Amino acid sequence: MPLIVNLRHLEAHSLRLEGELPVAELDIETGDEMVRAVHPLVHDVEVQRLPDALLLRGRLRLVLECQCVRCLKPFRYALALDMWSRHLPLQGEESVPVVNDCVDLTPWIREDILLEFPQHPLCDPECRGLPKTWIGTAKQTGGPGQKESSSPAWTELNKLKL
Repeated sequence: MPLIVNLRHLEAHSLRLEGELPVAELDIETGDEMVRAVHPLVHDVEVQRLPDALLLRGRLRLVLECQCVRCLKPFRYALALDMWSRHLPLQGEESVPVVNDCVDLTPWIREDILLEFPQHPLCDPECRGLPKTWIGTAKQTGGPGQKESSSPAWTELNKLKL
């Protein structure tokens, strides 16, 4: 169920929304196999009505399943927005859609969550990547005094006189 707030409930006092939002409701599709959202979003948000806007303040937490871009090891990344706030105008050209006095907050939460996704997830800042034994090494075909053979593409490029 998306996070929907009724504007009439906000006329007298602010509203506090606590709970979990399933990842299916967030509709997060990154297309990135290194970062996946599979756990629910934990939220604790206060919604306050201003004269022409809504003010959202609170905490958003989401655990991501990631794969290190250096060593390919799977790990969990705890995304936390502890001092999160969002101003949503109710009038003007950038106003949020209001349907039957209700506003769906989910798209704006999704946007802020996506902006915090790690671009290059690392299991550890000091990760050195794959072990050197996994990386291919050039084989020597001749004896000790013979040079390594190069690929035909490099041979053709070496013939160019620039």
